Formats: sequence, C-alpha cells, structure tokens
Amino acid sequence: MPVYEYRCQNKKCGRKVSVLVRGFSGAGDVTCSFCGGKDLTRLFSTFAMVRTDQDIYGDILDDPVLVNRMMHNDPTAMVEWSRRLGGTEGEKTPEYQDMVERLERGESYESVVPEMQKRILGEPEPPAGAGPAAGGED
Repeated sequence: MPVYEYRCQNKKCGRKVSVLVRGFSGAGDVTCSFCGGKDLTRLFSTFAMVRTDQDIYGDILDDPVLVNRMMHNDPTAMVEWSRRLGGTEGEKTPEYQDMVERLERGESYESVVPEMQKRILGEPEPPAGAGPAAGGED
C-alpha cells in the first residue's frame, strides 16, 4: 500500500500531508488533515538512505569552500549546512521554509532569526513591574 504526499496550497497552512492508500488505484479526493483544504499538490516522495552522523559531518567538513563560507558568516552557507545535516526527511514548517528562502536571498542570520522567533513564539511578555503601574497614574 503506497503513501502519497501532498502540499496544501492554502497560504495559511502550507503543510505536507501524507495519505495511506489501500491498493494502487490512486488517492482519489484528498483533503488537508490540518486545515481541511482541498487545494493540494502531489509531491515526489523521497527515500531513506542510512548514513551515520560521522558520515554526514565528514562530508560537510571535507568541503573547504563550505567551511570557509561558514567561517565568514555567509547566510547561503548556513542554508547549505542545514540541508546537508537535515536532509529531506521530516516536516519542514512554512516558517522554516520562509527562513531558508530569506537566508538564500542573502539576508543576514542576525536579522532573520529574531524576527522568526517573534513570529513563531509571539511577543515576549514584559517583566513584572515594567511599564506604567495599573490604576491609570500618569
């Protein structure tokens, strides 16, 4: 029984959906299990390749150009490093995809990450005692 993967085209969702199909006749009508959207695009499925952490780090560290770019804080090198470490397995959230695209365009890590943290985690609460006291005093 095959598993088909789809990407939800809803701008607010954008998640990957996996559908187990009984038989080989196709998935039929598919809806997003997260938002219920029906506008889905079929993805090419990936396959697993067993590699040890040592193999992965060895490949990265044996690439002097990538290491040099990382040492010079090149944001596109950060994306390449992440891809080599993370591969294609696992769900990549829309926020992760947005951050990768911004780094690929050359935006600095220091400008992208704090904004993404605010977006994902929300605005931090002010510490107790900070700001004007309750009661309307001016």
